[in-house]
Formats: sequence, C-alpha cells, structure tokens
Amino acid sequence: MGLIADKLAARRGEDLLFVHVSFTLEAGEALILTGANGSGKSTLLRVVAGLLRPESGTVSYMAKEGGEARPAGEAAHYLGHRNAMKPELSVEENLSFWKDFLSDSQGGQGLSIGEAAEEVGLGGIAHLPFGYLSAGQQRRFAFAKLLVAWRPVWILDEPTAALDAAADRMFARLVSRHLEKGGIVLAATHQPLGLEGARELRMKGFAGTAGELAA
Repeated sequence: MGLIADKLAARRGEDLLFVHVSFTLEAGEALILTGANGSGKSTLLRVVAGLLRPESGTVSYMAKEGGEARPAGEAAHYLGHRNAMKPELSVEENLSFWKDFLSDSQGGQGLSIGEAAEEVGLGGIAHLPFGYLSAGQQRRFAFAKLLVAWRPVWILDEPTAALDAAADRMFARLVSRHLEKGGIVLAATHQPLGLEGARELRMKGFAGTAGELAA
C-alpha cells in the first residue's frame, strides 16, 4: 500500500540528473528530499506528480492492499514554487475552482473554504483578490488549497521558503495532521519542516548512484 517509486531516472535536456531512485511510503510516512541546487530534487517531485515523464522507472499509488495501482498524480496535491492561483480572482473563487476540480474523484472530502482559511490563519479575507495579498498571505492560501480537497499524497517543493516563523509552525501543524490522518508527504526543502520521524533522501545529482536514503 502507499506511494511506490521504482528505479526512477530523469534527464534535464541531454543530461541525466539521477538514476535508480526507489522508495516506498506508506500511510502516515514522510520523506524529505535534501541536496544541493541542481541535484534533481524538484525534477523528482515533478516526475512523481506526473508532470514530467521519467527516463525510466515507474511510480504509482495503491490505496489499499490488493487494490489497483494508479498514477501517483491522480492521488496527489502538488505545491510547487508558484501558488497556482489567478491574481485577478478572489481567494474564494480560486479555492472554489480547486475544490470543484479536485474533489469529485475523492467523494467530496475536504474542508469548506471558510474552514481552510481559518486553518491557515487568514479567516475573513477570502473575499479579497488573490493578487492584492502579500507574498506571505498568498503562500498561506496556497496551503489552504491542500485542505479544500482531500488527496492522500502531498508533494511539496520548498513549501516554506521565505515565510516567517509563525507560518512555518502553522504549516508544520497542517502536515503533521495530514500524516495523522494516514496521508503521505514527499517534500524537497532546505529548511527543517519540524516533522518527527520523517525519512531523508539526500540527492547527489548524477554520479552513478541514486543518492542516500536515511531513516
């Protein structure tokens, strides 16, 4: 059960970034990708999310033992460097789109927009245009997108970059709660996310090895 990556390899242009990356994450587990810039962290996340085609290998998600394996991207939220929100629309309109777009295949699970806004500490301003908000507020509402529609797998690329300490703590609480519900987290970061028991995969870039997977 869970998220299964088997012998993944990927290129950037003509160059191999990594080879033979394999891991399995079960319900309630988190894996943190670390390593120097250019070592392939973001590329690996995009491959797992189904946004890039791997050079070789497979990645899949299985909801239960004996169930049907399906592409991991169908079971995942992907939060990259950009927030994936339209600045001219209100926060509520943006989140309503994501809730409607993502919820159907998961049985409509997820928080209401008001509840999600409260969870990220910004209740009462979801009526404002997204582009009107500060960069920190925009990132908080990008976190709210993870809450309005349930997806068991969260794929996060530097989720707390440039945020203040209070936002860091808030995000750590959201991630911890997701794991307690049986969710899975795969994240690339240069900053601690405050997750106890998270495993680490140190990406090295292509040097004939996949990197080092630590408990």
